[in-house]
Amino acid sequence: MHVLILGGTAEARRLAGLLHGTPGLRLTSSLAGRVAGPRLPPGEVRVGGFGGTDGLVAWLRDHAVDAVVDATHPFAATMSLHAARAAAVTRVPLLALRRPGWAPAGGDRWHETGSLEEAARILPALGRRIFLTTGRMGLAAFADLDDLWFLVRSVDAPGRPHPRRMEVLLDRGPFTLDGERELLRRHRVDVVVTKDSGGAATAPKLGAAREAGLPVVVIRRPPVPEGVPLVPDPERAAEWIRGRLARRPPRAAD
Repeated sequence: MHVLILGGTAEARRLAGLLHGTPGLRLTSSLAGRVAGPRLPPGEVRVGGFGGTDGLVAWLRDHAVDAVVDATHPFAATMSLHAARAAAVTRVPLLALRRPGWAPAGGDRWHETGSLEEAARILPALGRRIFLTTGRMGLAAFADLDDLWFLVRSVDAPGRPHPRRMEVLLDRGPFTLDGERELLRRHRVDVVVTKDSGGAATAPKLGAAREAGLPVVVIRRPPVPEGVPLVPDPERAAEWIRGRLARRPPRAAD
């Protein structure tokens, strides 16, 4: 049974680790290739895009894929849509694996928005020194805010266009509450901007902002494509795959 894991996330690596070495199971993990030096999962790995829905359809057929797990980043909406369409065309079962999103706690000053552009529109009314933790993609949405100063944290250096007044911090989680407290203090941050990525690795910034009484602009995650079953953790995704593997009829002897 050949399973394609659309990944690049910690959950995708965890799923590959849970299933690696399972008798009768072949795993291929696919990474988008947007991060230099990615953390690789065990098993077969391919890097790069498929070429849209049609390219993914061809890949599933050419490599005799029996099931797909979409374990991409919660904001990889285009890839998730391509996966849903390709699975429908090929009739290959598809499961979405998404870590749960964050929820506000007492004392939080959240401003939820539906896009980076909407976040950029409300920033001038909230503060002047912005801790921007939305990654290196999408900085164009903030490029015209010349009156604001940005601390941009990302794994790789961002390209243009980007805000004129900007300091880049290259770092990769997990982060600590003490570290985030110090970062906010040292850079005199008065607003935090984040995507609702969920998970524990980058959540300490929310606690640090809560303690400091800072507003947090939270970009809501896009929904999983309609009709795609959803699980919140790699363990349940592994159960789904093992269940399909157990129900497969044995191959006829040569």
